[in-house]
Amino acid sequence: MSTAATSRADDGAVLKGAGSVAGTAGSVGRPVGSSGGSSGGGSKGKAASKKAPAAAPAAVRIEAPVVVSLGLLAVAFAAMFWQFLSKQYGPDGFSVAYPQDWGHSYIVPLIAGWYVWKHRARIGLLPVTTFWPGVLLMVLGMVCYFNFIRGYPNHMFQGFSAMLTLAGMVLLLTGPRVFGAVLLPVAYLGFAVTISEMVMIKITFALQLLAAQGAWMLLNMVGVDTEIDGNVLRVFNGKQGEWLPLNVAEACAGMRMVIAFVALSGAVALYGVSRWWKRVALVLLSVPVALLMNIVRVAVLGMLSLVDPRLAEGEAHTLIGTALLVPAFLLFMLCAWSLNKIEPEEAS
Repeated sequence: MSTAATSRADDGAVLKGAGSVAGTAGSVGRPVGSSGGSSGGGSKGKAASKKAPAAAPAAVRIEAPVVVSLGLLAVAFAAMFWQFLSKQYGPDGFSVAYPQDWGHSYIVPLIAGWYVWKHRARIGLLPVTTFWPGVLLMVLGMVCYFNFIRGYPNHMFQGFSAMLTLAGMVLLLTGPRVFGAVLLPVAYLGFAVTISEMVMIKITFALQLLAAQGAWMLLNMVGVDTEIDGNVLRVFNGKQGEWLPLNVAEACAGMRMVIAFVALSGAVALYGVSRWWKRVALVLLSVPVALLMNIVRVAVLGMLSLVDPRLAEGEAHTLIGTALLVPAFLLFMLCAWSLNKIEPEEAS
């Protein structure tokens, strides 16, 4: 009898112990201070509503060996394409001899480089791999470059061949992911290449005719008697009682700055918007903006010729054309702002 009673007592103690353990487990499962499922659910909702702050991207550190390697690659690239670089940027190069047309070539590499530097944190997070198909682009670029030196000398195609070689080098050494991230600034370097004279004549002649028509209309609207014959405007000087000719082929030489306007629109597209359709739209707007600015330029030159005909010659028209880059930039920024209003940019 005593043995059975002792066994039942032990079983009861075990059951009590199990119950206390279960109760402890239940209390652990509930938040402290909660007495029901509703208050527990509210605490979970509050916890879920508090989001952890996003971690800032790690700073990109460039080691000394990488800097040395990049420097050596830059020296090798400059040595290989020295003929193009010296003819473009040298003391007797296009950018120095014709600053009104190609002076922007000095700024284009700075804009492209700053884009890469600005996005260095995002680019630094991408995997860097060796992508051997990039060798094909490099070889193609070098072969084309030497062909346009020896076989068919052409400065414009020499420049594009150099850009192709640079693209192949980046693809080879960094891989597709990094190459995709820097493709836009690499392509933007193409605006630094001087376009062949034959191509520029075909592009600008039609635009000069349009600029002459637009300036003729604008001058007559503001009360300046003007006649037009092709691309020649004649402005009537009431004080002297004579017609002053204004040759748009010369006074409208700013139409040759159309590449500078396109490069300016490309810079705004790089920094002002991020979606592809917006960037294409901004670049396409560059030609109408260039035409509008040149109409204003010719009209200003026509009015200045009434004061002093020499103001429509020499460096005056170059200075006015360069000054019009400022309102053109503001106009491009307004276009970018309007596009962002249509479809706001997503926060990065």
